[in-house]
Order: sequence, then structure tokens, then C-alpha cells
Amino acid sequence: MEFGSDLGKLQRLMASSIAGISRRHAILETLSIKPGEQIIDIGCGGGHLLEHLAKAVGEQGHVYGLDPSKDQVAQARERCLEFDNVTLLNSYADEINLERNSCNSVTSTQAFEYIENIDAALAEATRVLISGGAFVNISILWDHFKFFGAEEALNNRIHDAFKAHCSHQMLPMELPGKLTQLGYRDLRNKSLAFLITQRDKNSPAHYTEETVAFFALNQGMSESDVMDWKAQLAKAEKEGRFGFTSFPVLTYAFLN
Repeated sequence: MEFGSDLGKLQRLMASSIAGISRRHAILETLSIKPGEQIIDIGCGGGHLLEHLAKAVGEQGHVYGLDPSKDQVAQARERCLEFDNVTLLNSYADEINLERNSCNSVTSTQAFEYIENIDAALAEATRVLISGGAFVNISILWDHFKFFGAEEALNNRIHDAFKAHCSHQMLPMELPGKLTQLGYRDLRNKSLAFLITQRDKNSPAHYTEETVAFFALNQGMSESDVMDWKAQLAKAEKEGRFGFTSFPVLTYAFLN
């Protein structure tokens, strides 16, 4: 899936929310970044993580941000204008225009689960990683992603329609086996699960709700049903019975 202008804007807003901030912190805490290293962020979106990585590797290091969306790459380029050590790559994850063994780390946040041929993308990420290099990925267990507060039948229809947005609904369950086959070691998983009960504009629930509604409409649900679902969530929030749960998982490993 490619995040064009409308979806890209929602993605960048979610990246700026507390959920996005906490995920970036989790990645940075997991990596032991040294000055002079080279790092690639696959599915870099609007470049929120890139600026942190650029500061961490310093002037002697380099950071690559890869994304298939021209709009996202343009936004990332604008965000990283002050950094001479950032290069943007507008391509897909199975075609990384970098030399073999050229990166100390590979990072990715909610990108691999959208790639249908994930094996090719993981193999390509492994190709550019040095021996001993770190692979750090955040993906969501989508079976545990849910809004609460709307009428059950309608809520289930909305969530069922949203499932079409993602090729790998439970990628954190698949990754350990795939990474082991590619020669990774010391695999670890860390839960980043959260519960939100507010829909204000600083809340990831707000932007995620808009994203879910967008996909439900594109899957053929009527506008009246989608608007009714959103109205029911708003009412539930006022009555103190709204909830939104998500279960991101950070997976990291090191290449032999």
C-alpha cells in the first residue's frame, strides 16, 4: 500500500502523536547508535525518525530514508533540510539502491506488514546490513486492534472492511521464523500496546479513526454507515465508554 497525499497526511499526524513519539523512542532506545554509522529507515514516511537518526550518527555518519510514496519522500526531504547526512530513496523495499553490507542498522515502523512479497523485502534489507548489524521493526498485531463504543454489528463490519488495508495482519508472529531463516540471531520482542479513551486531536485514536473510515468507504461501505459509526464513537466518548486499543510489537535481532 502506498500512502498518497490524503493518507500520507493522516500518517504524518499519527507519527506526531504520542503513539508515534513513543515508537520512535522505543527504536532509539533499542539501537546502540555510534557516530559515523549508516542506517536505513524503510518506509520512512514523513521523516520523523530520520531527523533523530541523523543527529545520532553525526556528520560522519549517514541516514537513508526509503519510501515508495513521492508525497511522503517530499515531506521527509522538507523535514530534514538542515541535515546534510540524510538521503531519501523513492523506491520499494525490495529494490534498495545501496551496496551490500553498507548499513549498520535497518529500522522500519509499520511498513513491512503492507508489503505483499515480504520475503523479498526482508531479503533486500538483509542484503544491505553488515554482519552483526541490527534489524529493528515495529508492526501491529491487527487482530488486537479495535475501537470500542459503537454498536457491535456496525463496529465489526467497519473493522472487517479495514482488514483489507494490510497484507500481513499478524506480522510479529511471522517475523521470528523469517528472520531466523535469513540468518539473524538473538531475536527479541517488546510489547508497545496501549489503550486510549480520548479522541482529541493530540490522540492517535482521532487520526486512526479517520484512516479506518477512509478504508471502509473504499471497501464499499456506505457513507451513512461510516458517518453513523463515527457519531456513535463520539457519543461513547461523551458518555465515558469510548476506547481504542492497539498492539504494536517491536521486534529486533542481529545478523550473523
